[in-house]
Amino acid sequence: MDDAATLTDDLDADRLREECGVFGIHGHPDAAAIVALGLHALQHRGQEAAGIVAFDGRRFHSERRLGLVGDHFSSAGTIARLPGTSAVGHVRYSTTGETILRNVQPLFAELEAGGFAVAHNGNLTNGLTLRRALVRDGAICQSTSDTEVILHLVARSRKPRFIERFVEALRQIEGAYSLVGLTNKKLVGARDPLGIRPLVLGELDGRHILASETCALDIIGARFVRDIENGEIVVISDEGVESLKPFPPQAMRPCIFEYIYFARPDSIVHGRSVYEVRKNMGAELARETAVAADVVVPVPDSGVPAALGYAQASGIPFELGIIRNHYVGRTFIQPTQSVRELGVRLKHSANSSVIAGKRIVLVDDSIVRGTTSLKIVQMMRDAGAREVHFRISSPPITHPDYYGIDTPDRSKLLAAQKDLEGMRAYVGADSLAFLSIDGIYRAMGYARRNPVRPQFTDHCFTGDYPTKLTDLSGEPVKKQTSLLAEAS
Repeated sequence: MDDAATLTDDLDADRLREECGVFGIHGHPDAAAIVALGLHALQHRGQEAAGIVAFDGRRFHSERRLGLVGDHFSSAGTIARLPGTSAVGHVRYSTTGETILRNVQPLFAELEAGGFAVAHNGNLTNGLTLRRALVRDGAICQSTSDTEVILHLVARSRKPRFIERFVEALRQIEGAYSLVGLTNKKLVGARDPLGIRPLVLGELDGRHILASETCALDIIGARFVRDIENGEIVVISDEGVESLKPFPPQAMRPCIFEYIYFARPDSIVHGRSVYEVRKNMGAELARETAVAADVVVPVPDSGVPAALGYAQASGIPFELGIIRNHYVGRTFIQPTQSVRELGVRLKHSANSSVIAGKRIVLVDDSIVRGTTSLKIVQMMRDAGAREVHFRISSPPITHPDYYGIDTPDRSKLLAAQKDLEGMRAYVGADSLAFLSIDGIYRAMGYARRNPVRPQFTDHCFTGDYPTKLTDLSGEPVKKQTSLLAEAS
């Protein structure tokens, strides 16, 4: 993201961007209100748009808006336009398709068997290929989102039952997905065969819930039941929960970035506390990259648990050397270069009283392009830091993601273009070090990384992509997507 091209040049502009969050409930008299609360808890997974589709026993009702959940789904009037006892919702950060209203999910279509709404977390690595084939065969697409492909595939199936059509559609797609879908009788959930994207089953007053993270269950007082397994489809109706496993069994490969960055710290992902894992990563980082220093300073907010772990393992005091202003929006207008450079201070400012004259260990979760990192380091020096030792609680990101995380092309990833010394010089730190891949696995509770098959999807560090990348046929996916958007 070019400094001169963006109006949101703050400490979030050079981060990995969240994927999406999904939530659904069946059989609750306040379904839409419950979904809205769940989406509030999942807001960290996408801040560009939100939507809810509800079914009242006769009709489907849809409300989709650009912006934050609280901007649109906190009023009684909006919820009143979503009557019914079953509903699904979605918060979005676009990884394919533009940020326009027609791309906001859940997407809805009237099929032969009735209405069907679907919300998707993840990214299809053959979505563009399938879309082109569908359009050639006469399909009319209303969005530029890969999720619409799923609707078309379900609609074109000739299987007699809806769930059979749904399974047939999923057999044709590749990549990462956690889906929640709503019909006139059922709430449906599905997770890709490798379980790259998360999905959990919960229960509230005897009604079943599907959500991206357990924190969405906590906010409404729901009980966590279990994780949806990789390759599993669950069908929730008045009769209960039915589990289907239509795909050949595979070893699970969940995304490692759920633990490093994406999931909320208070979530439990596959039985592991995200907060504790991040502290463990910081502790491993301290053991691998020890340095003499006076204070450990986190880059808020995502660097805080790792910095706590680093401080505890190293014995160096933990201090809040950067203070975050939580009341600044994401769209501060920065008309000139000088104002853009000041804009970083709107969200974060140095706490000089704990930095001046000190040797600091600055802890962050990742480096992407590096433009933000050099500003943070310079902020520490401007606040009087004597030495700045930059420590990253994940390995260097050397490869882009195609499963729902918005990453730059490889040519713009700092670690893909420079060696460690080159990166250190670029960000301006006295020293720079990353957690090793084996350190990540130790933090996750593995004594060593499995040499035959990794336990997680860690391709951003290794280039080991776990699925076919069908859409990568000569052009980067983002280039193909932009051309697709222009033609729509």
